[in-house]
Amino acid sequence: MADENGAQKQAAPSLSILTQYIKDLSFENPGAPASLQKRDAAPGINISVNVNANPLGDDNFDVILSLKAEAKSGDQPLFLCELVYGGVFRVANFPKEHVLPMLFIECPRLLFPFARQIIADATRNGGFPPLLVDPIDFAQMFQKRMAEEQARAKVQQPTN
Repeated sequence: MADENGAQKQAAPSLSILTQYIKDLSFENPGAPASLQKRDAAPGINISVNVNANPLGDDNFDVILSLKAEAKSGDQPLFLCELVYGGVFRVANFPKEHVLPMLFIECPRLLFPFARQIIADATRNGGFPPLLVDPIDFAQMFQKRMAEEQARAKVQQPTN
């Protein structure tokens, strides 16, 4: 597209969610019904998070948010909930250096509220109080991941 002076106009950057989906959902309650009894102390809950992105062609990307929540009382497992939640995003007209931050920060930030609700519903339906996962700092996760990859690349560089 050209303006009146013949200069090329850059299309505005845009981020669109084309679809969202559950790729995998698992809830295990191995000690039921005993695990559902009232306890004196709150269980220990460990939550792990991972984000991946894969190109689908053109400006479309499949972004995968994986959440794993594990609750234990002492060394006894109470429940294990695993969710792999995806979204197909169109990331158009962004400078190349902005695409990775969009995929690993903004896209999972948009997916997170839906994934959080699925985890809360699964734990509630499993007989426990709904587990409301705290907000996640995807920018910090991305920065840590980039630092780890840079460190790994330095280690793998051959020395002369």
